[in-house]
Amino acid sequence: MNSQFNLDIKNERVQFSEIEQFSVELYIKREDLIHPFISGNKYRKLKYNITEAKLLNKNTLLTFGGAFSNHIAATAAVGKEFGFKTIGVIRGEELVSKIDDNDTLRFAKENGMLLKFISRGDFRQKDSTNFIESLKVEFDDFYLIPEGGTNELAVRGCEEILTEDDKNQFDFVCCSIGTGGTISGLINSSKQNQQIFGFPALKGDFLKQDIRKFVTKNNWQIITDYHFGGYAKVSNQLISFINQFKQETTIPLDPIYTGKMMFGLVDLTKNDFFPDKSKILIIHTGGLQGIKGMNQRLKQKKLQLIH
Repeated sequence: MNSQFNLDIKNERVQFSEIEQFSVELYIKREDLIHPFISGNKYRKLKYNITEAKLLNKNTLLTFGGAFSNHIAATAAVGKEFGFKTIGVIRGEELVSKIDDNDTLRFAKENGMLLKFISRGDFRQKDSTNFIESLKVEFDDFYLIPEGGTNELAVRGCEEILTEDDKNQFDFVCCSIGTGGTISGLINSSKQNQQIFGFPALKGDFLKQDIRKFVTKNNWQIITDYHFGGYAKVSNQLISFINQFKQETTIPLDPIYTGKMMFGLVDLTKNDFFPDKSKILIIHTGGLQGIKGMNQRLKQKKLQLIH
């Protein structure tokens, strides 16, 4: 299946000059530069899903997400750019009156997304047959994309992140993990002598089971020590690291995914985790739109902001 959803990708690979003191080479692949609003792994995950929706003659996309979801924002932008109606089922009934105060939800609405707010209890039922059927009664026909965008077509899109040059040059490939789709694509497209490391933004070891649904190789590992307390949890230490990293490299990181991954990678490198002369490719999966929402929370708590 050839995709009709192709953007002019202008990502780049950058070496970290400030980490040359270490005995490894670190490079970052700027997937966040693919598109202003459909960037990083969100473009990769949506690419073949959009093609499938067109083949099925679906003109509406329905998906799920939280208040600051990168996936919700990207799906809304995809709908506007490629002529789909979009529906976002949002976790948290209390947010219905806070759309204009939330950058992500306001962006989704401005891009034509219809927002349906449900309780957290109902949201936990989002994958059940009865709940999906109730959505079909309410909204009629639609193409369903799961929360975070991960399904087999999303994994196929993420398999295109690594180029042949990437596969031949690097010993390790590292990425952040949300629902497991991105790392699954990287594993599938990697060479057997490469090691793929994932840094979860969530607590727990359950992601291994989700990833194994999509992969057969064993050249991967999940590093669970850098979630900073769980999804959307941050600390002054993490924020300081993100700000210093941008100051020294000009590369922005988000606090939910890439910031935690990069903090972990630098910490592991300082502690000689990787063999000498290793070449490490780090995938920047985007997610930068979430910085504004996080800064709102940090400001309310009178903590330092992300610059």
